[in-house]
Amino acid sequence: MTSAPDRRITPARTLIFAIAAGLAVGNLYWAQPLIEIIAGSLDVSSSSAAILVTVTQVGYAVGIFLLVPLGDVLNRRRLIPLVLTLSAIALLGAALAPTFPLLLALLGGVGLTAVGAQMLAPLAGELAEPERRGQVVGTVASGVLIGVLLSRTLSGIVADLLGWRAIYVIAAAATLVLAAVLRKVIPPLEPREPVPYLRLLGSVFTTVARHRAAPPTLVLCAASFTVFSLFWTSLTYLLTAEPFSYSASQIGLLGLAGVAGAVAARRAGVLHDRGWSVPVTGAALAVLALSLVAGWAAGGSIIALVVVVIVLDMAAQSVTVLGQTRLFALSGSARSRLNTALVVCNFLGGAIGSAAAGRLWKAGGWGAIMAAALAVILLALAVWALTRNRLKDIGTAADAASHTERAHASR
Repeated sequence: MTSAPDRRITPARTLIFAIAAGLAVGNLYWAQPLIEIIAGSLDVSSSSAAILVTVTQVGYAVGIFLLVPLGDVLNRRRLIPLVLTLSAIALLGAALAPTFPLLLALLGGVGLTAVGAQMLAPLAGELAEPERRGQVVGTVASGVLIGVLLSRTLSGIVADLLGWRAIYVIAAAATLVLAAVLRKVIPPLEPREPVPYLRLLGSVFTTVARHRAAPPTLVLCAASFTVFSLFWTSLTYLLTAEPFSYSASQIGLLGLAGVAGAVAARRAGVLHDRGWSVPVTGAALAVLALSLVAGWAAGGSIIALVVVVIVLDMAAQSVTVLGQTRLFALSGSARSRLNTALVVCNFLGGAIGSAAAGRLWKAGGWGAIMAAALAVILLALAVWALTRNRLKDIGTAADAASHTERAHASR
């Protein structure tokens, strides 16, 4: 009689999920503003130290594909705290690493185990009532974005006060505490049917192919994230050049304007719950296109650029949250695999955006970057227009199954 209430995604449980997800992803970015400091400490070049960020990101991509699908077959009450505990061990090892190669290996391990956030989001979607799923997923997504933004700021502050190793000690302790808290907070869950591991990985692709709404959703989210990555990477080039000539810390402060995206994430989830997911996705893509046009025209004004940053982040984050929530409504038993597909596609899009930024900047400066980004979004709008009927009214069967599962659990 008490199992059903225990499974509810209460506001407190949602908040803990959001904090844990934010910290898990934030662990990827501690080194980003510390490259010069770490290089001097371990007697390597700045270009060599920059590989730390790349290795962490690669480890994260590998972890997304190899570990996140396990959330569909293993006991997540044990799996998620275990992954966070392993992350804490890797973080502590990074704090103590005496050599650069060892630090490189350990930060690869941090990336590999930073996938707890991508296990928590599908779980939150599963525990939420269908009419609140968008709000809950949006809240967890807000935690992820805030974690990314704050990690860069906190890392620099702690390093200035206590040295670069201290941030990894603090992060390890916080991650370990959250692992213990989640072990208590994640409710008992129904056992899942075991699936051989290689078949499980292969089913990521078959699950996407089985749902007609999944491929266009992945395309829209990947396009949005490609533009997001292209914009932010290129913004560094713009702001370090004339007439701005900003320092790295000044550019980092501009990133705090992206907190607006976290607010948008939660609001977008609420709009999904009201049945507006597909039209709002189209509207967000249109706003994203307009923000790029405005950014093209505002390349010489920092005030205008701040406005563009806020609007662009809100639109891009809305597309991602709405797409993620729609995917979670497609299948009650394969949410982790669908989330794996989403994050991998977004990661590939982000990598393409980052890689293209330098070449586009050399080829035509800010104008070339905005033109390329606008072309991507216009293509995404065309995909949305052609597939919007396919995207509508999805999840009815899954939500009905969810109600049945809850009723069964209550008995």
